[in-house]
Amino acid sequence: MRAGDTKRRDAIRLLQAAIKQREVDERITLDDAAVVAVIEKMLKQRRDSIAQYESANRHDLADAEKYEVSVLQAYMPQALSDAEVEDAVSEAINAAGAKEQQDIGRVMAILKPRLSGRADMSKVSALVKAKLSV
Repeated sequence: MRAGDTKRRDAIRLLQAAIKQREVDERITLDDAAVVAVIEKMLKQRRDSIAQYESANRHDLADAEKYEVSVLQAYMPQALSDAEVEDAVSEAINAAGAKEQQDIGRVMAILKPRLSGRADMSKVSALVKAKLSV
């Protein structure tokens, strides 16, 4: 606030409001995993908005959303590299004994607790589908 960075301050206030709203709605105090889930949800909303704004040629609004994504991303755990994600997917496929497309749900059930907050789950899902279709 002292630096005068109003856009960053506003993004952090939105995050605090979302966390507080969830705590009030559910009458609980959020732990770290739940806070990460709130941030993930906000990031997903921002990414969806960016895609919609860019398709409508509203680059000014898309840039504002991109800035908020960069601010929120700073509060997420360290992201896994592509190689680490691929290794985790391979391990989960072997652990689930998955052989075909119908086994995607079992593989994702194994991966979600391990990778949540540390990898983009839509990319993980696409990777699982690609590996099981081969």
